Amino acid sequence: MFVGFLYIYIMKKKEDKLIRFISISQSHQAFGLPAPQHPLISLVHFNEDNPFNTGMAPIYDILSFYKITFITKNSGRLKYGRDHYDYEEGSMLFLAPNQLVGSTEYNSETYCYILLIHPDFLLGHPIANKIKQYGYFSYSFNEALHVSDSEKKIIISIFKIMEQELNSRVDEFSQEVVLAQIELLLSYVNRFYKRQFITRKVVNHNILEKAEKILNDYISHQESLHQGLPTVQYLSERLNISPGYLSDVLRSVIGKNAQQYIREKLTEQAKVRLMSTDLTVGEIAYELGFEHQQSFSKMFKAQTGLSPVEFRNSFNGTAPMK
Repeated sequence: MFVGFLYIYIMKKKEDKLIRFISISQSHQAFGLPAPQHPLISLVHFNEDNPFNTGMAPIYDILSFYKITFITKNSGRLKYGRDHYDYEEGSMLFLAPNQLVGSTEYNSETYCYILLIHPDFLLGHPIANKIKQYGYFSYSFNEALHVSDSEKKIIISIFKIMEQELNSRVDEFSQEVVLAQIELLLSYVNRFYKRQFITRKVVNHNILEKAEKILNDYISHQESLHQGLPTVQYLSERLNISPGYLSDVLRSVIGKNAQQYIREKLTEQAKVRLMSTDLTVGEIAYELGFEHQQSFSKMFKAQTGLSPVEFRNSFNGTAPMK
């Protein structure tokens, strides 16, 4: 199914040079690079001695492996879908397998490290599952990590160790050492992203305010009647950020992910209707976008500890209704 869809998409976008890279070797070949030392992992350092060949980059590509890019010098623009985003020296970008990505508009003096990791390289190691838990691999390009000077030194030191190990003679410890460096790198990145959320409090609170307005408008204008329950995808699209980034921003501000936040807002609206209207529980559930009253009641009780009827009766000071 996916292969058929991809073929049609490639035909439609043929002029855009969409390429799917199955192997790391194929990626190296496409960019005019020597074959990688290891078929399942590659670390390339583009600098003054090894400039990036911008003319060979496809407009769109899909990778079957993880890609980590670390810009060490200069800035430029990245194409993501139909949009472009600025990036700066000290930025890090992360891609998981099977993500469609637009080309990078590097200039001739942009230097960077690009680490490619095939999922098979991680098999049998705890990092194989751990890497899937890092939400930043699903962030959009406009949500790149921007490292400080001290953080930059840490990242470069890890890349240098990996570079030395991958270019040395392979022995029984080689994979173990490289895997340890990958795990260390991702742990530091996770820490640095948490720092970025803290240092961007004003931006994050602005996202929260916008999210609240979008949800309030969605519910008050009864969009739920026509489109159903508001989703994380809907909210993130309206905010122009990825679902994973939205959840991580909300966690940093209010300690809840996007789905929990949506449930909280729905519960608030339900409370208002239960307290101020004579609508039945079923009518309130329908207005909020629930297909079934039971689903609404289950969510409400999970959020408040009371059923909708119990909440209404406790507010009105009446005896419990059957």
